[in-house]
Amino acid sequence: MSLEKLRKQIDGLDEELIKLLNERIKIALAIGKTKKEQGGEIYVPSREKAVFERIARLNNGPLPEESARAIYREIMSAALALESSVKIAYLGPPATFTHQAAHAKFGASVDYHPVGTITDVFNAVEHGSADYGVVPIENSIEGAVTHTFDQFTNTQLKICAEIYLPVSLYLLASVPREKITRVCSKQEAIGQCRRWLNENLSGIEIDAVNSTALAAEMAAGSDCAAIASALAAELYNLNVIAENIQDASGNTTRFLVIGRKYGEPTGEDKTSIYFGIKDEVGALHDALDALKINGINMTKIESRPSKNKAWEYYFFVDFEGHADDPHVKVALKALEKHCAVLTVLGSYPKAED
Repeated sequence: MSLEKLRKQIDGLDEELIKLLNERIKIALAIGKTKKEQGGEIYVPSREKAVFERIARLNNGPLPEESARAIYREIMSAALALESSVKIAYLGPPATFTHQAAHAKFGASVDYHPVGTITDVFNAVEHGSADYGVVPIENSIEGAVTHTFDQFTNTQLKICAEIYLPVSLYLLASVPREKITRVCSKQEAIGQCRRWLNENLSGIEIDAVNSTALAAEMAAGSDCAAIASALAAELYNLNVIAENIQDASGNTTRFLVIGRKYGEPTGEDKTSIYFGIKDEVGALHDALDALKINGINMTKIESRPSKNKAWEYYFFVDFEGHADDPHVKVALKALEKHCAVLTVLGSYPKAED
């Protein structure tokens, strides 16, 4: 078949696709209107998970599953933005890894609002200037983000989703590699790429700045290169000089999406709680035993000082299951007997790590 005929086939398919996409958006808007009338949440993680799983089952190729998922991420992002003016607060500035995580979860069509601190993210959602917030909670190499944990002891907000983002660092510049005179980035990012820099840019000046995003901004229109994220290359119109220059592989950061409510069970969920134990001998053992006896698989535990009394701690626990699952309800009731305080922080679909 000739190239001209093949292109006409593509044009015909594009006509059908755009009609179908607009039909889908119209139905999504009708759903959004109904959700508002019923007082439902704008973003429904359980439905998002169901759509992605169904698309994966329907996709017989040759379109890769990752590509199909990316396409539907943007379709759902456009629908979400049209349903309501959705605002996402995140730990800024733009092009940080938190921004990249938020972008991966909500797509390109919603409004993103960078704020200066993790506390500011919580405040933005609590005060209604943002619908949802995205905050880092832990890194596979550096461990817990303690400030995020501490915020949960003072809020009514809930965890409604989680995001795992591989930390991939890129060398970005607006000039060719041979014209780079110095490299800028956040101190931690420079440290994570030290071996690569020594082997590939030996003798080049290296300067630490406040953030990877600031480094990208500095690289735009200068002979400075930045160590930053792939999103930074897009936002600051920089060329990717080298990919994945971090010395250690497997560096992943987990982020949480916070909102006013958590969603319905999906069958593959995770629940986060925090609790303070009674001042009794063996109270922590008995509290955790309540989970074990009821078949709860605990995936994480983190302790933080209560700040009310010396040597008094709160414990943050993640486990498999949804707070509305019958066996989880029984376990939480048994756990509560050993606690001075117990709060369900949220139940949400398990993300792929």
